[in-house]
Amino acid sequence: MNRDKAVVVFSGGQDSTTCLFWAKQRYKEVIAISFDYNQKHKLELECAKDICKKHGIEHHILDLNLLNQLAPNSLTRVDIEVDKEAPKDRLPNSFVDGRNMLFLTFAAVFAKQRGINQIITGVSQSDYSGYPDCRDVFIKSLNVTLNLAMDYQFEIHTPLMWINKEETWKMAYDLGVLDIIKNETLTCYNGIKGDGCGECPACKLRNKGYQDFEKKYLK
Repeated sequence: MNRDKAVVVFSGGQDSTTCLFWAKQRYKEVIAISFDYNQKHKLELECAKDICKKHGIEHHILDLNLLNQLAPNSLTRVDIEVDKEAPKDRLPNSFVDGRNMLFLTFAAVFAKQRGINQIITGVSQSDYSGYPDCRDVFIKSLNVTLNLAMDYQFEIHTPLMWINKEETWKMAYDLGVLDIIKNETLTCYNGIKGDGCGECPACKLRNKGYQDFEKKYLK
């Protein structure tokens, strides 16, 4: 098994960018893969592209436009407004059915062609907003399925699985990339880089985590 190379599922947001630099410290070669699924805010792909170019990381953007047709959601449809609060009776409308399963499956196909076994994704069960495909049990299950499907021994790594947003900011700080994560990534559901709109669920989670981190570690 080749443990010198890794593929990172990379959106240009806080979590995946933190994982990208986590991977850079651990592997000799890191390749980032982003997905174009006709998301409203193409700026996240530009963020991903710019970060990879700036730091000399090989980067590929794969076309997954079919996902937008199959799974209507507020991240891809202009006529669907993002839920401002997590609903109690259903998944948030920012959840895209099958997204992480497809992302990881395509990343695995890509990785195998390159002789790479290590795959990194920034999913987290600690702050997963109710998304079922961010759970540890799903990742473990998919890892087994991919190994069986391709007769190949993948290892899916989830550095953020059991940490919250405060601890994710601390990881970025420890990796020496706090300013990059704070200023150059896009997490906002309304497509605003850096600190974002401050109103959508993703911004609230990110900003609350930063405030908690700042109080504890940047006194």
